[in-house]
Amino acid sequence: MEPLSWAEIITRILTQLTPVWIALVVTFVVSIKFKRKLGLYGKLFDSTIGMIGFAIVMFWVFTGVFAAMDLLITHDPIRQVSGMKNKLPGTPLRGAEAGDYPYYLLGGDNLARDIFSRVVKGSWIVIQIAPLATLFAFMVGITLGLPAGYYGGKLDTTLSFLANLILAFPVILLFYLLVTPEIVLTGLPQYMAAVLFLFPLIFFGVLINARYRTQPGKNYTWLALVLIPLVVLYGSAINAEGTKIAFWPVDLFDIPPGILVVFVSVVFVNSPTVFRIVRGLTMDIKTRDYVAAAQTRGERPWYIMLWEILPNARGPLIVDFCLRIGYTTILLGTLGFFGLGLPPESPDWGTTINDGRKLLSIYPHPALPPALALLSLVLGLNLLADGLREESLRD
Repeated sequence: MEPLSWAEIITRILTQLTPVWIALVVTFVVSIKFKRKLGLYGKLFDSTIGMIGFAIVMFWVFTGVFAAMDLLITHDPIRQVSGMKNKLPGTPLRGAEAGDYPYYLLGGDNLARDIFSRVVKGSWIVIQIAPLATLFAFMVGITLGLPAGYYGGKLDTTLSFLANLILAFPVILLFYLLVTPEIVLTGLPQYMAAVLFLFPLIFFGVLINARYRTQPGKNYTWLALVLIPLVVLYGSAINAEGTKIAFWPVDLFDIPPGILVVFVSVVFVNSPTVFRIVRGLTMDIKTRDYVAAAQTRGERPWYIMLWEILPNARGPLIVDFCLRIGYTTILLGTLGFFGLGLPPESPDWGTTINDGRKLLSIYPHPALPPALALLSLVLGLNLLADGLREESLRD
C-alpha cells in the first residue's frame, strides 16, 4: 500500500472521529433549543467566545469518553509494531493482519507505537483527572475559605498562614518529593489522600445539615442518602492492599499508586489558591444587606455561609473552576513530561511529548500532535471561562 496524502490523512481522522461529531451536534442542538431554561449554561450560547470554547472542551470530553470505550483508537496505544519506529504520518502498517487498521494516521513514535491512538487515549487521562482533582480542590478551598472569611480573627490568620506556606513551596519540588520511592513507602500520599478526601464528606454533611436542621426527618434522610455512598467511595479511594492503609472491607476499586500521587499533589497545590479566592469573596459578600437580613432572622453561621454567601459567589467561582482545569491540564502535562507519577508507558500527553522531543529536530511528528492537543484544550477552557465571565457579569 502507498502512504496516505495529507488530504487522505485528515479525511480518515475526521471519519474516525464520527461519534464525536455526532455527540457535539446533538449537544449543541439540544442546548440551543432549551437555552432559556438552562440558566447560566444556557446563556453561554449567547456568547460567541463561550460557544467556541465550549465546543473545543466538549470535543475533548467526548473524545476521551469514546476513547475509553475503544470506539476511536485505531491501534493499542502501547502496542509496538516492528518496522513502524518513527514512521511518518500515513505510513501503511507493516504485517497488518485481518481486522487491523491499515495505517498509522499520525505516524509512529520512537517505540513504534501509534501516535494517533496515544493522543486520543491520552485525552481520557486528562478528562478523568483534571476536572475531578479541581473539584476536590474546590471542596477543600470552599470548606476552609468560607469560615475564614466569615469569622475572621485567629481562624482566618491561621488558615491564611497555612495557605501561604503551601503556596510558597516550589510545586515541582513537591511533586519530586511525593513520587520519591522512600516517601511513597512511608504512606505519605495515602495519608494526604485520607485527609483531603474527607472534605467532600464534610462539605455535603454541613450543607445538608445547615439546610434541614429544623426538619430532623428530612435531615437524616438526606444525610444517609448522600453520606453513606460517599463514605463507601472514600474508603475505597484511600484503601489499597499491601499499603499503610488497607483496612476497608468494601473496596470497590483501586487507584493506581501513580495516579493517586498525581491526584493528591494537584489537589494539595490548588486548594490554597481556591481558599484565598473564597475567603476574599466571603469577606466582601458578608457585608451585603441580604446577609444582615439572614442574621436578623436568626439563621446560623453555616446556613448563611452555604446558602446565602456561596450561591452569590458562584459566578467568579465557576469562571475560576474552568481556568483552574486548564492550569491542572498544563500541570498534568508537566508531570508527564518529567515522568512524575504516571507510568512510563502511559499515553498521557506530557509523556508522549517527552518521548517525541528527543528526536524533535529529525522527526517532529511524534511530539506535535499531543502538544497541539494540550494547547487546544487549555485554549478552549480559557475561552469558555471568558464566555462564562461575560455572561455572569450581565446577571
